[in-house]
Amino acid sequence: MRLLKGKEKDVKNILLREKEDRRLLSNVPDKTRTRTNTDRRGNGYVNETTQNVNDFIENKQAGIRYQVNYEVEITCIKNKKKSKIICRGIDISMTGILLRLEDKAILTAIQEADSLLIKFEILPGTMPEGMEMKVKMPAKIARVQEFEDGIYCGMEFYEGLSVYSGKKKNRYILMISSFLMFVIVAFIALMRAESIIYFKFNKWLYLYSIVTAAFLLSKYFFGFMYREVPVDVNYTPGVSILIPCFNEEEWIQKTILSCINQDYPIDKLEVIVIDDCSSDRSVEKIKEIIEKLKQEDGKFEISSRIKYIVQEKNSGKREALAKGAMEAKHDLIVFVDSDSFLNPFALRYLVVPFKDPKIGGVAGRTDVANTYTNILTKMQSVRYYIAFRIMKASESYFDTVTCLSGPLACYRKEIVLKHKEEWLNQRFLRQKATFGDDRAMTNIVLNEYRTVYQDSAICSTIVPNQYKVFLNQQMRWKRSWLRESLLAGKFMWKKEPFAALTFYIGLLVPILAPIVVTYNLFYVPLVHRVFPKTFIVGILLMAFLMSVAQLFLRKSTTWLFGMVFCLFYEAVLLWQMPVAWFTFWKSTWGTRMTPSDVKEQKKKEERRQRRLSGG
Repeated sequence: MRLLKGKEKDVKNILLREKEDRRLLSNVPDKTRTRTNTDRRGNGYVNETTQNVNDFIENKQAGIRYQVNYEVEITCIKNKKKSKIICRGIDISMTGILLRLEDKAILTAIQEADSLLIKFEILPGTMPEGMEMKVKMPAKIARVQEFEDGIYCGMEFYEGLSVYSGKKKNRYILMISSFLMFVIVAFIALMRAESIIYFKFNKWLYLYSIVTAAFLLSKYFFGFMYREVPVDVNYTPGVSILIPCFNEEEWIQKTILSCINQDYPIDKLEVIVIDDCSSDRSVEKIKEIIEKLKQEDGKFEISSRIKYIVQEKNSGKREALAKGAMEAKHDLIVFVDSDSFLNPFALRYLVVPFKDPKIGGVAGRTDVANTYTNILTKMQSVRYYIAFRIMKASESYFDTVTCLSGPLACYRKEIVLKHKEEWLNQRFLRQKATFGDDRAMTNIVLNEYRTVYQDSAICSTIVPNQYKVFLNQQMRWKRSWLRESLLAGKFMWKKEPFAALTFYIGLLVPILAPIVVTYNLFYVPLVHRVFPKTFIVGILLMAFLMSVAQLFLRKSTTWLFGMVFCLFYEAVLLWQMPVAWFTFWKSTWGTRMTPSDVKEQKKKEERRQRRLSGG
């Protein structure tokens, strides 16, 4: 894999193409009761239904349709004779597929058949991750419609795709991935046992390898042990969603719509958008979508539940969020990034841990929205999934999630307002902290309360699809991680002993990693003339474990990109850490032109001009 030289070309993001519902707010409970908030095969509202709430949500999501362009083969069986027809699939859900037929003769053949067998392939990126597979199953006609551009035939599957996947694909993946994880862990354990044998030859190096392996394996162990707090339909506290926006004209409307289109009582939810003096068309886009939403005012009380604020000057993300928190009327506030999109049931899952008064903050899960854009986004997709489903889940097992990530996090408003000035005016080594707002707020909350993770509170976000932007983002994250981890170290010792121990180990391992890698890959071969095969095998095994864990949990075709990410990390991202040691005081973002970035750019331009003039 090569890093692109010079300026990278713009890359068009590839997203799941959900078929738009004719109703703008298809998930919001309608106070007039003129319609239900479910799919046509659904039944009632979440807080009215008598069936299991998880079954209800699954049924609701089964009705989501995705635009596709599949070649579909239909085998028509009549009087034991078979004939095959090829047509196009144009949208699909978990329960059926819509076909476009060329003429009535094809429709007649399908209608007159005694039974139908449908065959097609779900391509990566056309349905949620994990659904990629070949399908061959009985189906029946659900409906037929004729339009000027053709005949459309809706086919209902004999069984849902999730059930079919479990029978035809998932059980084999579970068997294979389980076996591979057992083998990988066994090899790692044997290699660490060897480290104990050779401990006397280089005790610090072998101690590092033993501690690192134990640390990472414990993360996977507790990640698999994790269980989220189940939804309670009777618990619906008031929630204010805050969306800080700066130059996000491309995605802000989709973000706002996903936040207001929640299956949540309308009198318990408000959305506040805070534009931080954007220089693009963000404000125009915000006004446009809000006016469009107000057309549904009678049923959904939009005017009283959504508003926007425009900052007079660009003051930063923290100032925008603080402004929103002061305007919020509910007791829980949710921070959502302006390029993140909430699942319709995200709030249901996100708020339920607050039934425990000791909980101060809750993190949701962030998936990658543009996974299938290129290799870089596929790597990030696996990394994001493991970071949340394993790493955050393992911390949540002890109620000590150390970063309630920016794309989706919920806090008690009283905590945010109580520590607002401390958060806004945070300084480290006399430098004002501009980024790392999520980790900084998490530290404030975690110092006095508990923090947890809810895996089913899902949002998806747009990740960088260009290497330069990605590297700038990762450098910013490392700087904020280093700063906030050092600050968290002041109080983490008071937490549950094992959680505290793993925190301090997790702080040391990444900091020392560049030194250890340099020693093993460069010093040992050059000085001792020994090829570091054991060290390399260890890295490959840990990378493979990450990939296999993603395969086991998500059954996605992207699983191998976990290994690619780990190798990319060792080759490139690892070496950002030493830079972060000496530059974590910097306040530039690198991924967008904040005031700090503009100031830094001016300084660079002035230095360039001085060099050119010989000054």
